[in-house]
Amino acid sequence: MSEESEFETIRSDPDPASDQQHTAVASVAVVGIGASAGGLEVCRHLLADLSGDTGPAIVVIQHLDPTHESSLAEILARITPMPVTEASGGVPVEPNHV
Repeated sequence: MSEESEFETIRSDPDPASDQQHTAVASVAVVGIGASAGGLEVCRHLLADLSGDTGPAIVVIQHLDPTHESSLAEILARITPMPVTEASGGVPVEPNHV
């Protein structure tokens, strides 16, 4: 995969890809954190210790029962100065955001 095509998959607008052409954006480092339900406390400690201008986008993926609605975004938003958004189709990846 070329560097150019890699960036084309990162969207800078909230509209679904089917409605818009891909928009290339500047490179954004992404830190991925995966945890099962018991990993929430570790994620809370990590995010509480980070400043609001660390640079990368932080993506937290938590394993949950598919019938359980997640409160992860609300929980994490209370302990970090960074904006926290639940990921869904078309949500842009932004630096200094969870």
